[in-house]
Amino acid sequence: MIYFTGDIHGSSFEVVRFCKRFHLTSSDTLIILGDVGANYSRDDRDRELKKELNRLKPTIFCIHGNHEMRPAKIPSYTTKE
Repeated sequence: MIYFTGDIHGSSFEVVRFCKRFHLTSSDTLIILGDVGANYSRDDRDRELKKELNRLKPTIFCIHGNHEMRPAKIPSYTTKE
């Protein structure tokens, strides 16, 4: 199943709660439509949010919003196929 949300602004609370409530698995996909906040401050808050989202079972895609730093400006940014 594919799920959509947006504007989490650096807080994983609702995303984690949703994944647990509806028992999302590795066969599910969650798309966060902008303003994720995972590349906003480039500090521990960003790293912790990424760790929390990475611990969830579904595949997560994040669409860049105006509250994200552009990937070209992030030295550690990598792409995967």
